Amino acid sequence: MATKKPDLVLPKIHTLRKQKVVLDSDLAVLYGMPTKRLNEAVRRNAERFPDDFSFVVTDEELAGLRSQIATSNTGRGGRRYLPRVFSEHGALMAATVLTSPRAVQMSIYLVRAFVQMRGELQTNLTILKRLAEVDRKLLEHDSVLREVITRLQPLLDAPDEPEEPPKRKIGFHEGNR
Repeated sequence: MATKKPDLVLPKIHTLRKQKVVLDSDLAVLYGMPTKRLNEAVRRNAERFPDDFSFVVTDEELAGLRSQIATSNTGRGGRRYLPRVFSEHGALMAATVLTSPRAVQMSIYLVRAFVQMRGELQTNLTILKRLAEVDRKLLEHDSVLREVITRLQPLLDAPDEPEEPPKRKIGFHEGNR
């Protein structure tokens, strides 16, 4: 069964409090709903969003984000509340509490993407284990080759045999007297 992948514009990922997070406004665009409705759904289901899934940024964190994102100044028709951010798990949890068709579609898409990513990571792990084994064998072969060279070196560096004086030529030649 072929599934159609949704048209995506992936949100920008920021790092706050040593976590990779996505802004609520970016996530709302991804799920096809207003930011206000996303935040309402999160507030109604607060028990599903512990601090490692979602949190509201502080004024200092927002100041750091303002240089990275285009947000309007407060008091000029922009946001009146501090933005909420979502970790990877929080974004997935948000998709499960939303009821819009787009959010349901994105929830399924995210689960499949994570399953595929885990499969690729497992494949990479297998390849890395194989490379480590090959590297170990190469190191063993290297040590054996060094030992062979060490043992052969005296034969290769054998002293030159002393030169014999030239033999006399048989017959009558000059210098044979």
